[in-house]
Amino acid sequence: MQAFLEAVRVGSALFSFLYASWSDYKTREVSNSVWILFAPPAFALTFSELLLFNLSALPFFGLCFGLTAAFAIILFYAGGFGGADAKALMCLALALPFHPQELFSTPLSGEISPFMQRFFPLTVFSNAVILAALTAVYLLIHNFVRRWRTGRALFEGEQKAEAVSKKILVLLTGYKVSIGKVKEKWHLYPLEDVEKTENGVKRKLVVFPKDEGRNAIVERLEAAFKNGEIQEKIWATPGLPMLVFMTVGLVIALLYGDIVWNFVRFLLG
Repeated sequence: MQAFLEAVRVGSALFSFLYASWSDYKTREVSNSVWILFAPPAFALTFSELLLFNLSALPFFGLCFGLTAAFAIILFYAGGFGGADAKALMCLALALPFHPQELFSTPLSGEISPFMQRFFPLTVFSNAVILAALTAVYLLIHNFVRRWRTGRALFEGEQKAEAVSKKILVLLTGYKVSIGKVKEKWHLYPLEDVEKTENGVKRKLVVFPKDEGRNAIVERLEAAFKNGEIQEKIWATPGLPMLVFMTVGLVIALLYGDIVWNFVRFLLG
């Protein structure tokens, strides 16, 4: 019976995360109905299982949810991720506060970290952060390979005078793409903008793109290109939603384990 309840909790979490990440990727929106439908059954199943088979873990269930909710809310208001990401993390704390040992007693890494045993959602989040960081490494390599192949400077005009930190963020999160493709692909966000000056236009980098004003920026860039004031290739980011990384991080946590813990364990021998 316990294994069945655990399987239902894992299945519902995977289904909800897969649907939410697909919706986030396609539309950059996730309906609140996803979490409204997911949260109550998740809480009921987890509470029932602990009540029947592991009563002593109930206080840790409350502790895990409280800490996860506080972490998600703080990160949301700090601009670390969106509302759907925060809701997903809190719902995961209701469905899978601890590592599901009945189904995944021995992960591929060979060990369940102490953190996974009591704060499984935060392990999923740390896995997601590592995956997002690997994407940044890929983009950095891609940009330098392009620089080497084309022989063209990474930054042009006034962009060269931008802060080094801003340039690094652009290199880690974006790549050069034509203005036409940015206009066509709604999920691409420009990482630069132009403003009118007495001598033409001034190009500037934008490291935190937002939905608001995206189309206006694209129109300004397109007009500047048509007037011959800038090149066709501009910096843009695909802006992969964090929910995609969280979903993959959940699968990795279930099958493999805690990436950070195992990496530290490897370094320490």
